[in-house]
Amino acid sequence: MPTTAPQNTDELYQALQDNDRRPYGRTRTVTAEELVDAAEQFGEPAPLIHALLELQEAYTYGSEPRKSPVVFARLLTLFDEQPDAFDERLSHMVFWRFKWVSHALRQLPEIPLASLRQWLTEMRDRYEKAGHGLQPYYGQAYQLAAHVGEDTALAYELWAGRTRTRFSDCEACETCERALYHLAAGDDERALRAWEPVLGGKESCQEEPSRSISHALLPLLRTGRTDRARELHLAGYRGCRRNPSMSQEVGRHLEFCALTGNEARGLELLAENRILFDEVDSPLDQLGFLTGVEVLLQRVELLGHGELPATGYAGRGWTVSALRAEVRGRADDLAARFDARNGTTAHSDRRRARLERAPLLDALELTLRVRSLDDMAPAAPVAAPPAARTAAAVPDALPELILRARTLDDEGHPDARACWDRLRTRVAARDYAHPDDPAVGPLDRLRADLLAEEASRMVDRNEFADAADLFEEAAALYDDAGTPGHATLARVSALLATAEFTVRDAEGDAAEAAFTTAHASMVRLHEETPGLAPHHEARLLRRRVTALALRAQGTRDEDHVAAVFAEIDLLHEFATRHDVVAQISGALLLRASTHAISGDLPAAVAEIGALLDRLKAHGPAWHLPHTFGLRGRFQLGLRDAQAAHADLTEGLRLAADWPADTIDTARLYGDLAEAALQLGRPDEALRHLTRSAELELRHGSRVDAFCAYSNAAQLGLDLGRTEDCIALLDSLLTEPDVASGELDDRLTAQLRLTRARALYAGEDLKAATTEFVALAAESAGWDDDPGSHAMIAAETAVLLGESGEFGRAREAADQALAAHARDPRYEQLSNCLRELGRLQAQQQGSDGLSDALAFLADAGRIADAARAAGYEARGRALDPALAYEYGRVNAYAGQYEDSLVALDRALTLLGGPGGDRDHAGEWAECVRLAGAVEGIYLERPAPALTRVDAAITRLTALGHTAETESLRSLATRLRDEE
Repeated sequence: MPTTAPQNTDELYQALQDNDRRPYGRTRTVTAEELVDAAEQFGEPAPLIHALLELQEAYTYGSEPRKSPVVFARLLTLFDEQPDAFDERLSHMVFWRFKWVSHALRQLPEIPLASLRQWLTEMRDRYEKAGHGLQPYYGQAYQLAAHVGEDTALAYELWAGRTRTRFSDCEACETCERALYHLAAGDDERALRAWEPVLGGKESCQEEPSRSISHALLPLLRTGRTDRARELHLAGYRGCRRNPSMSQEVGRHLEFCALTGNEARGLELLAENRILFDEVDSPLDQLGFLTGVEVLLQRVELLGHGELPATGYAGRGWTVSALRAEVRGRADDLAARFDARNGTTAHSDRRRARLERAPLLDALELTLRVRSLDDMAPAAPVAAPPAARTAAAVPDALPELILRARTLDDEGHPDARACWDRLRTRVAARDYAHPDDPAVGPLDRLRADLLAEEASRMVDRNEFADAADLFEEAAALYDDAGTPGHATLARVSALLATAEFTVRDAEGDAAEAAFTTAHASMVRLHEETPGLAPHHEARLLRRRVTALALRAQGTRDEDHVAAVFAEIDLLHEFATRHDVVAQISGALLLRASTHAISGDLPAAVAEIGALLDRLKAHGPAWHLPHTFGLRGRFQLGLRDAQAAHADLTEGLRLAADWPADTIDTARLYGDLAEAALQLGRPDEALRHLTRSAELELRHGSRVDAFCAYSNAAQLGLDLGRTEDCIALLDSLLTEPDVASGELDDRLTAQLRLTRARALYAGEDLKAATTEFVALAAESAGWDDDPGSHAMIAAETAVLLGESGEFGRAREAADQALAAHARDPRYEQLSNCLRELGRLQAQQQGSDGLSDALAFLADAGRIADAARAAGYEARGRALDPALAYEYGRVNAYAGQYEDSLVALDRALTLLGGPGGDRDHAGEWAECVRLAGAVEGIYLERPAPALTRVDAAITRLTALGHTAETESLRSLATRLRDEE
């Protein structure tokens, strides 16, 4: 909103122009109201007319139909009283907006039907008096008949059979009305044929194709075009979400989700559109939106999830069932009000038909992030795949349950977790009574067991500091319970967790010292605790190995690696002597991993092969999934993707035999994605990446999950699946910890950056630019990472340049240059500056030449600095690319001699076509442009043709035939010029 009222008409017109750039909604509407008040102070009709037109537009597209006719009445009075104040453009807008008022009145059930017909008569009379064709009037008459539920055949023919006029609705809107007529007649195929120009992108407007897409989704499904429906749902929803004037379209997308097995996505989209419950003032739009909401909620409730939380009206929390009841009451009342006004049952009948429609598909995978209703529940349990192995029943009797949990835990058995979960629930109950059984021991010991088990889960989630605290607390309780062996093992685990937490931000010697100190303390505790049970002592030895292995992993020092092997030998000998089966395989697994740490991957693979033979023969079977996964990872390191893929697939198959939260299936899927990429199967890789990410999310490893999703989004973008990428990122960015700022800000920024790039790839320049500008502003404060800010600001500058905002582009480029000075990004900055020069010269011609050359001069300084630093670009070499851009910029500005000099310099720097195809293509393009400048613009076709023919000969001799095509076309034109 303007901070001060405009003081003159120039300021008013500027404020109106600024407001026109805002999205429709309350901010734009309130500003428009203030500008009408300001315009009235000037006592001139023209400023007031412009302000009223802006206000009516804000009301119309801000879903406030009650106010739009009132504003138009003022305009019409001015039009009648001061016709000379309306030039041709303003007069056209007045006649055009008769249709807006017709539309607004239809949306208000309190307006009598007779008044709607009277308004149409007024429109017809005005059009006839002005000599305008009546096709727009008949279009409104048809729409009223369709709204009321009358026989529309005659009204349709009177409209559709007439020739369009300059006041007719745009072709996209009329296409939608024709298609809806066929849809109402039950002819899906004919409706879809009519819609094709809009759905195919040939016709569009403010509301299209979003409106047509929302109506076409179910016909597409009914006619078997599921892929097309999926594609249009993703693109169409993005065009209408959170838009009060398109709330009916949002409702139809919710209905589409409900009828395709995507109820969870529907609830997610409902949450994203929470403002529509309170900001939609149009009763007709409310009815359409609420009916779509009810279709979704009805389906969720029917599937047994009525108690799930749902997003609804502000002021209270809602469950699905409660919100459905509220929505049903409101929507039934609205439908009854429209039917009472219209004297038909059309709106109740249409609403009933939508609610009674059966699902069209059991499951249609709409997005890369596939979620079920179970995933939407708070603290949703991890869904396990069907298991081939039947897990042992968890005992009901408390003493048996405690002993069973401890026995399984000592073995490292995955079924232990289910027992601990049951115990945790029972111990937390208010009526819990601890068994008086010597075999079970005191309550302190059980509490210590639960704390230690919870700490182990925290370690799995990399929550090392909290895990260390819980291990220490458990150790104290074990002391109180008189079990020193358990206490020592808990303290050793705390030492390891503390060291892992310490090294997160440590480097070099500090990280090495942390693990060295932890290992020494473990050895001391080991020596000070005699009489350890074999399974405890074996686990303690394994933690000692782990501490040394983590140290060696960081240092790669030969002595440190040797120390790990020596400690592994101790563990293996002890476990073998005492027949601690799980630790025997653990020692062999650690030995293979240590070979990998030392860089000997072939030895690691051989060691794993021997271990797998042992596990198949002697167990434990639950070690097989991880072991296959580890060998697959080693094979990825050896670039044997086929073998890695086979092992990882087998690991996942075997993992299905065990509880989902006890095997790191997320890692297996992540590694399988890498194998698929190496095998050239990116679509398969994308499936595995998203599966890995969702598993991480379910297990509580949110940072790892969002990292995996970020990789999946980038891969989707690389594959050209732009709408998939955007939909995935939109879903992630609405996650509570992302929206609230709890997630790491850099990770969130990466998600937003990928989304901005996807929006640009999807040709939504406005939305992409808005996001880039916001990211550039935020990243300006990243003092520890100026290089990232340089790249973001550079990309922002280019998008601003594409939008023609070269002043803001220059500011963004200067930010990028300042950050680049602290952390050089030679290639990215050179590319940015060259592109800005090209854009400005292309858009502004000679008027923009000076500023365009300034961008190129900055790029020249970047190239000089890169050369001095010995930097080699990964893509095009900076100097010839810059010389070529000087040629192109001067050509756009009509400075053809300067252009040709620059292009000749570029060719000299390139040297010749060479054998590399990319280099040959760059060289050929440079020759083409030089030939065009010389032969066409400088009108010297003979030397230009000589240049081009020589290049064709050189390229052909080197086998670069594809690169000659544009040159041959130019040569033909040059011969014609001679």
